[in-house]
Amino acid sequence: MTASFECRTVSALPVEQLFDRARNIDLHLDSQKQAGERAVKGVTSGLIGDGQDVTWRATHFGIPLTMTSRITAFDYPHSFTDEQVKGPFKAFRHVHDFAPTATGSVMIDRVEFSAPLGFLGRAVERLFLARYLERLIVRRGQFLATCG
Repeated sequence: MTASFECRTVSALPVEQLFDRARNIDLHLDSQKQAGERAVKGVTSGLIGDGQDVTWRATHFGIPLTMTSRITAFDYPHSFTDEQVKGPFKAFRHVHDFAPTATGSVMIDRVEFSAPLGFLGRAVERLFLARYLERLIVRRGQFLATCG
């Protein structure tokens, strides 16, 4: 993997509730409305679980994209990992870790990815793709931590 980042989201929600919100397809779609994201295959609503797939369609940078992700690790309510099995990235891995706090919980998102196209892809990662993805993950975390 070439690029990576980590985001921390603090929430007043109990750790179990934040964990379930993070794997809820419907809430994910609500958090990504600006990209017109849709779940089109696999688990398309409700909670996704261990070994299950979802195929997303969205438009980013004016480009329609399709990506299939699989839950490759699952430890309720502490952690789960999704990885791209088909899509625009050379590789994409997103680890979601959760821990209780005195006032609720914290979610830590760790994302590692590699763009295709060799040197050109690495340049795109550094110039804007990592920051773009990090903003998406931060907004998603804030949405999950605060929505009713």
